[in-house]
Amino acid sequence: MSTRDASLPPLPAHWTPEQALAVFECLHALREQLWSMYGSDVQQAWAAQLAQHLPLPEFDPNEPF
Repeated sequence: MSTRDASLPPLPAHWTPEQALAVFECLHALREQLWSMYGSDVQQAWAAQLAQHLPLPEFDPNEPF
């Protein structure tokens, strides 16, 4: 599932700046850990997702560069 498919509830509007920063720092640390453990797998999955949505140009081997 991609983040584009996920529907997130709205964030609370009553957080203090300190609370918002704490959540931001937690998400940042989680992202770094995910990247260090699964970075290459994530890149491959991301590339596969992009390839599904991007049309490939038609290839004509007789056409000059």
